Amino acid sequence: MVDSVAGDMMSDIQIPKQITNWINGIQCNAQGGKWLSKYSPATGQEIYQLARSEQEDIAAAVSTAIAAQSGWADMPAVQRGMILHEIVKGLQVHREEMAQVVAAETGKALKEARGETEGAIQQGLFMAGEGQRLYGRTTTSGVSNKHAMTVRQPVGVAGLIIAANTPIANVAWKVFPALICGNAVVLKAAEDTPATAWLFGAIAKQAGLPDGVLNIVQGSGLEAGAPLVEHEKVGVVSFTGSTKVGREIAVKVGHRLGRVSLELGGKNPLVVCDDADLENAARWVCLSAFSNAGQRCASGSRIIIFDAIYEQFRDMLIEHTKALKIGPGDEHDLGPVINEHQLSCMLAAVEEAKSSGATVLIGGERLTGEEHKQGYYLAPTLVEAVAPDDAMSTTELFGPITTLYRAKDFNEALELANNSPYGLTACIHTGNFNRAMEFSYRVQAGATVVNGGTYGSEPHMPFGGFKQSGNGTREPGTEALDVYSELKDIYLLVDPAQV
Repeated sequence: MVDSVAGDMMSDIQIPKQITNWINGIQCNAQGGKWLSKYSPATGQEIYQLARSEQEDIAAAVSTAIAAQSGWADMPAVQRGMILHEIVKGLQVHREEMAQVVAAETGKALKEARGETEGAIQQGLFMAGEGQRLYGRTTTSGVSNKHAMTVRQPVGVAGLIIAANTPIANVAWKVFPALICGNAVVLKAAEDTPATAWLFGAIAKQAGLPDGVLNIVQGSGLEAGAPLVEHEKVGVVSFTGSTKVGREIAVKVGHRLGRVSLELGGKNPLVVCDDADLENAARWVCLSAFSNAGQRCASGSRIIIFDAIYEQFRDMLIEHTKALKIGPGDEHDLGPVINEHQLSCMLAAVEEAKSSGATVLIGGERLTGEEHKQGYYLAPTLVEAVAPDDAMSTTELFGPITTLYRAKDFNEALELANNSPYGLTACIHTGNFNRAMEFSYRVQAGATVVNGGTYGSEPHMPFGGFKQSGNGTREPGTEALDVYSELKDIYLLVDPAQV
């Protein structure tokens, strides 16, 4: 194992070409000495190598976290919050470096990466402030001279597994609440965004986070993620990713009665009523479906349109889609998908839909022009005549593809919206207040938007889904504290005779 002590790092953090693990505050290669390659989504060229961690690396990270956790938990929550504030200050100092790394690893525009970084900063500020609260409660007792209260205590070691679509946001959503509750963390970085997680680890080290409290391991899901999930000493596993993998994690962790938080997929409906502002609706459909190259769990992937305006709105969407600019720069509306495999899956899904009778209105092909041919670019795609129970309607694609459906009225639109194994987000465009409220209450989704898009979250608000979009937990918001802490009842009995 080749180690380099990070404590002597200069204030200017340099991203290495080989992205290592962070274990016990030290940069370290995988014990097996193996590496994986990370390719630029925009150019197809290798930009980093990342440590190919395996079971022994995970075991080392967990052991380190166990050793560090008790000291971190013993520190008052207010003091833990002060250290988290220092991490946030580091993020603020290095916000441009972080945004550039996020843009390079994901292929998204720098302006989008900057926005994501600011969101991570806001999440850190919010959770750091919870150290001054971390509320339990006091209450009455049914017994005389007995006082009752609850307090929050940490679970122990938190195993965190993130997705690559919004990498620094995903890190912030999980790491900050886990730490403020007094847990030590083993973070499994997304294979496609290793440097984002590495840079966060470097910032945390500089900020004075005690060694071993945050450990970051690189590698693949099978070789590094699975051993983390299966480790008997990991008290809580938080996972963002596909429903298929989430289901497997729930079984494995549930077998040892561990705690699981799952933020999974979505097939999010956006309903356009006959009284909607169609221009506004078309703009939001394109943003929901195609921004971040459609790589959002909250992407608008099912567009349900009233019959009375279907042809008109469909034609508007085609024109809006034609006008989209595709590339990695700030002047572009969407960039590439994250890797070659994801692009291949998108193309296969389009071909399968066509073979089942669907019509591709626009897009559906890999872009091969001079500025796109080396990257993983899929033309933004509109598809119609897809049956509600076809694979394209029921499978999260995670790319710039959306499908159009007809509905004769509000009730049919609501039925179509709810006819999905997922229930993450939903949106309705209407000028009718009563329609908006009825839809918001009756749609089966964890978040509902009126006259906007299907995505968008805030640090103080809980995010999560119904049905196969999760297991009922929420992050971020104060509700995330319930994932990473145990509630303990404390009873105090007073003897008045001894007063």
